[in-house]
Amino acid sequence: MVVHPSFPARTVPEFIRYAKANPHKINMGSQGVGATGHLAGEWFKQLTGTDLVHVPYRGETQALNDLIGGQTQVQFATATSATPLVRDGRLRALAVTSAARSAALPDVPVLAEFVPGYELYGWGGMGVPKGTPASIINVLNAEINAGLARAEVRTKYAELGLDPYPVSPAEFAAFIADEVERWRIVVKKAGVKLD
Repeated sequence: MVVHPSFPARTVPEFIRYAKANPHKINMGSQGVGATGHLAGEWFKQLTGTDLVHVPYRGETQALNDLIGGQTQVQFATATSATPLVRDGRLRALAVTSAARSAALPDVPVLAEFVPGYELYGWGGMGVPKGTPASIINVLNAEINAGLARAEVRTKYAELGLDPYPVSPAEFAAFIADEVERWRIVVKKAGVKLD
């Protein structure tokens, strides 16, 4: 959760108080309708009772440029895009959405410290076509997890503000099912419509 450096709130509780005192006056940029940043912001609004104006862009770079330029005031940006901008002072991080502080931004608190239950990860994974034999899936999983365990890979991930999280195919399938259900509820409550 990043804001323009001039934004008056310096902490998440201050942001929430400011947003409640100024309903529908804070512009929240995102990568586009239905993108992770948009849904992250909608979930934040639902859990905090705030009223932010969603401003969708055609990608994260455009949204971040307008946040830097002051046209929007807040964004739920990806760690890889926001971390360098926070480090060089062009943006101010109010919180990370993960369960633990980020090694890339260790002084930035976790959003769940202020908004109980809020935990969100931008994630990626590998998939294979339906019907791929389990023996092939297991070999791929073992090799991918071995790669994620390599020191140079972990170091590069940390530089980008990412944490590798090796899991089994069953754990990944359960995670995806949980994510689909969580976001289905957020989308329904927010009334998100994809054009």
